[in-house]
Amino acid sequence: MSRRIEFAFCAVLTACTSGCLWAAEPVATIRTPQLSGIGRPATPAEVKAWDIDVRPDFKGLPPGSGTVAHGQDVWEGKCASCHGTFGESNEVFTPIIGGTTKDDIETGHVLALTNNSAPQRTTMMKLSSVSTLWDYIRRAMPWNAPKSLSNDDVYAVVAYLLNMADVLPDNATLSDKNIAEAQARLPNRNGMTRDHGLWDVNGKADVKSVACMKNCPTGDKVTSSLPDAAKGANGNPADQTRPFGETRAVNLAAADTPPGADRAASTQAAGAVKPDASSLATANGCMACHGVANKIVGPSFKSVAEKYRGRSDRENYLSGKIKAGGAGAWGAVRMPPQAQLSDADVKALAEWVLAQ
Repeated sequence: MSRRIEFAFCAVLTACTSGCLWAAEPVATIRTPQLSGIGRPATPAEVKAWDIDVRPDFKGLPPGSGTVAHGQDVWEGKCASCHGTFGESNEVFTPIIGGTTKDDIETGHVLALTNNSAPQRTTMMKLSSVSTLWDYIRRAMPWNAPKSLSNDDVYAVVAYLLNMADVLPDNATLSDKNIAEAQARLPNRNGMTRDHGLWDVNGKADVKSVACMKNCPTGDKVTSSLPDAAKGANGNPADQTRPFGETRAVNLAAADTPPGADRAASTQAAGAVKPDASSLATANGCMACHGVANKIVGPSFKSVAEKYRGRSDRENYLSGKIKAGGAGAWGAVRMPPQAQLSDADVKALAEWVLAQ
């Protein structure tokens, strides 16, 4: 008997002027060759465990409710360390709240998306469906413990976010019964459009476009950059990118530094970076949570060095902390153990951190 893998839909992500739109297009069934003893049909219970998506019409939304007040408690305990107390933080992720007005709530169009009056686009500016917010939080948050929130917790967190965006009042309770009322006040609920190139083939998505390959521009270079308002949000970007390869970040400490030399110039000028230890910190994920001079999820390395500067056993103490991981010394977010590192590598990392 042949096994059959059926793809019911092919998700096509299309761009829009003020938000995003997912469109579904049916595609053909894909059959595998005849195989024996490999795989089995998913059980109804297994399918049910994964089938938790919530559609824009709120089909799939589980019963439950949560108040703004409870959402604030959950937020401060599990969300604020990355997103800020009011969802405004730009430290770890881009801001969730900001850039919308009461006029936007009335029209369903976020004016700042068209006149570029906001320094950067926040989640609430782009969001066109409350179900997207509810579904994402349920699946992926908190970052260090996804799917650990109860349904009532998710309702409460969504209520708190909508309250901060002036969609819900302070005393509101959000539930599966009234979530459509919140949708009707979402600032960008009318912000989606199909008036762009991907939808110009008889009103359907153009998924078979052929590049003309004529009169193509030359001399262009593909790059990416942050808006000026966000460039320094985490300190100097050049101090936070890997010290090898072609990827380089702008050096805010020396704007005229030649391209490709940003990282080396900034770190060598600081006189506190050992290339080997810096590479270790990057390769093992340390730089994802710690900045050299600024707090991200965990404390900055400079703060760690300052805290332990008076300890005579600081190198051995910090080496032990790096190796074993833990939580509590700097907050509730747990640092994973680095048990894969050799004692020599741990010692090099500890010396580098303490030299900041």
